Amino acid sequence: MRVLITGSSGQIGTNLALRLQNDGHEVFGVDKRLNAWTEDFRYLLQDLTFPGGLGDDYPPADVMVHLAAHAKVHELVREPRRALENAIMTFNVLEYCRANRLPLIFSSTREVYGDVHRFEEYGEATADFAFTESPYSASKIASEALIYSYARCYGLRYLVFRFSNVYGRYDNDLSRMVRVIPLFTHRLLHGKPITIYGGSDKMLDFTYIDDCVDGLARGVEALAAETVVNETINLAYGQGNTLVRAAELIAAELAIEPQIGFTPSLLGEVTHYVADIRKARDLLGWEPRVPLDDGVPRAVAWFREHPEHAADFVGDWVPQETDFKLAVS
Repeated sequence: MRVLITGSSGQIGTNLALRLQNDGHEVFGVDKRLNAWTEDFRYLLQDLTFPGGLGDDYPPADVMVHLAAHAKVHELVREPRRALENAIMTFNVLEYCRANRLPLIFSSTREVYGDVHRFEEYGEATADFAFTESPYSASKIASEALIYSYARCYGLRYLVFRFSNVYGRYDNDLSRMVRVIPLFTHRLLHGKPITIYGGSDKMLDFTYIDDCVDGLARGVEALAAETVVNETINLAYGQGNTLVRAAELIAAELAIEPQIGFTPSLLGEVTHYVADIRKARDLLGWEPRVPLDDGVPRAVAWFREHPEHAADFVGDWVPQETDFKLAVS
C-alpha cells in the first residue's frame, strides 16, 4: 500500500511512517520542516497553508493521513490566525483527496470535548461545538465538520482519530513543541521545579506512542480495505492519571524528589479527560498495551539517550503572562 502523510516530521508522523514502512508499505511525507530524527523515508518540504493547496509533486497514494497542524494550544490563544491556518490545511488536503479520490485519516484531539466535567468517560458522540475551549479546539472541530461534509457531498471515505496526550519516542524537540512529559523530564533533570496549571487533581489520559501508532496503522489498513469507513474514534489509553502522578513517575525514574507547584489553569486548557475507547476496540480490534507506569520509564530513557534535541531549549518555559491573566479574569 502507498501512504501519503502530512506532518511527517512530527512525533506521530515520524513514528507512523517508520511503522508503516516496517509493515511493508510505501510512505511519502509532507512537512514544512526537516525531520530532525530520521532520513529513512522520503518527504517533501511544503507549507500546506499556501493558496493552491497541495501540488502535483507527490507520488500516487492509496490512503492519505493528515497529521499536520499548529498544535500549541496556548500559542493559538495568542495567535488565533493559526487556528484558521489549521482549517485551511485541512481544506487543502480535502481538495487533494477529492481530486485524487483518496480516502483520508485525520488527526483530531480530545480538546473537542471541552473542559466541562459532564461525563465519566468521553464517548465520541459527546463532542459539542458549544463547549469549545480554545481556537485550537475550534480548528479541530471545524476540520472534522469539513470532513463530514465532504463525505456527504463528494463521497469521501474517512476515519477521524481523536488523540490524547501522546508521549514517548521523538517527542523531545522542546524548542518546537512543548509536551508535558518531556517538559517535566527536562526540568527535573536540570533540578528545576514543576508548575502544574489546573491544580493537583488535573487528570488526563496519556497515550504511549506505540499504542497510538498501532491504532493508526490498523486504521490505515481498515480504511484502504473499506472494512471500517466513515467513523470517528477515540485513540487513548482509556484511563486517567493526574499530572502529579506523571511527575512522580518521572522523578522516581530519575531518582530525585520533585518540587511541584500549582497555579490556576490557563485559558483554553482541558483539566479533566478520560477517553471511552470501546469503539476502537470493537471496530479495529485495537487494545492499548502501555500504561503510564510502563510508558514513563521508556520515555525518560529515550529522552536521556537523545539530549541533543532538547539542547536548545532554555528549560524555563511558562505560558505568556497574558494567557494567565485571561485565564483567571
